[in-house]
Amino acid sequence: MNTATDAVALAELGRQRRARRKNVLVLLSCVLAAVVVAALSTGAIPLSLLDALRADAERAMQRSVLLDIRSPRVVLAAAVGAALAIAGAALQGLFRNPLADPGLIGVSSGAAVGALSMIVLGGSLVVSATWMPYLVPAAAVAGAVAVTLFLYAFARRYGNFSVTTMLLVGIAINALATVAIGAFEYLSDDTQLRTLVFWMMGSFGRATWPAVLPTLAVILIGVVLLLRSARSLDVLQLGEAEAHYVGIEVDGLKRRIILSAAAAVGAGVAVSGIIVFVGLVVPHLVRLLGGAGHRYVLLGSALLGASLCVAADLVARTAVVPAELPVGLVTSALGAPFFLWLIARVRIP
Repeated sequence: MNTATDAVALAELGRQRRARRKNVLVLLSCVLAAVVVAALSTGAIPLSLLDALRADAERAMQRSVLLDIRSPRVVLAAAVGAALAIAGAALQGLFRNPLADPGLIGVSSGAAVGALSMIVLGGSLVVSATWMPYLVPAAAVAGAVAVTLFLYAFARRYGNFSVTTMLLVGIAINALATVAIGAFEYLSDDTQLRTLVFWMMGSFGRATWPAVLPTLAVILIGVVLLLRSARSLDVLQLGEAEAHYVGIEVDGLKRRIILSAAAAVGAGVAVSGIIVFVGLVVPHLVRLLGGAGHRYVLLGSALLGASLCVAADLVARTAVVPAELPVGLVTSALGAPFFLWLIARVRIP
């Protein structure tokens, strides 16, 4: 009798948990929709979305602002936020470390070095004006890809692709990137230094449809691959040996998550610059709302990360009009206190 009662209680508990997670995901979807509408409507030129979309000459400027300036910016902010957050959630599950985030494996630093090298040294290149706007994003993607390939090759050859080896290599890559960034700061002139510093703090102000669409495609591929790893991440929490015994190809899972996270984050950083704390903060907020199942956490993190970045960009471009704050300052203002609270909560020895 007790066994049957326990089974019924567990089934009811599971049903309640699934219902709660479904409600949280619906809520996060509504929040994202509301934030997107607010971001499209608010700015130096207030817009009514329905009026701006009307096909008449009087509203041509409003329609241009909406479709050519704000829409790509909002789409980019949502995509980058989703990429950073879902990558952070996946890496925290992979490393089984609540303090892991996309910057931990050095991908963001590699992208930064690539972009800054083009900002400082790109003026000496003889390139057609058509391709000039794409040089910095292309260099950032190249830096992210180079770091990812190096991390993969080194960890596979010298550490059997262990989590510890990947973490240590990521720390070394970040340290080397800091040296390179300092060198570029020293070599840059005043104009380059201003661009460099603003890029390091993150901004969605460079968003255009030609730049956003390729970035969006790469991020979508990375997000889909990470979502498909949700069940395997749940099993991995039991330990690598246990996951192997139940049929999970652990090394393949590590490769898939590392490469997918690197692709998504690298593509986003290439266009937006470095935006901190999103990959760390958002997964924990989602877990607090509905638990730790990775199918829920990954999807919820993507929704909340998109909302957070769109909202942060809205604050950044409206707080000090006509000037614009770096988005990284806004996300840091949220993330730093949360990070301190998280350290106190997990009681790191």
